[in-house]
Amino acid sequence: QVQLVESGGGLVQPGGSLRLSCAASESIGSINFEGWYRQTPGKQRELVAGITSGGITTYDEAVKGRFTISRDNAKATVYLQMNSLKPEDTAVYYCRVVTRVAPYHYWGQGTQVTVSS
Repeated sequence: QVQLVESGGGLVQPGGSLRLSCAASESIGSINFEGWYRQTPGKQRELVAGITSGGITTYDEAVKGRFTISRDNAKATVYLQMNSLKPEDTAVYYCRVVTRVAPYHYWGQGTQVTVSS
């Protein structure tokens, strides 16, 4: 069973930066889309940034210009570089890999990001 392991979360002051990593335990075939989502208590999980198999990226308006998604296929790892962090970025961040074949998607366990002075 493929597992996605996230790392890089933590406590950072407003204006600071963090880089999240999402590493797959083994190579995943037929990837269609990879994304980072976030969730706060009482709210639905929302897409923050995503990248298609063709390299097309998409970002939530709230993070455009501050967050950058990238991937290293050789390492089976997706990254989220987060700059100019704001308190409203505080959330649990999850990575997700969507595939064209079953099981069609994988989720990581989540990593906490807290932006506070």
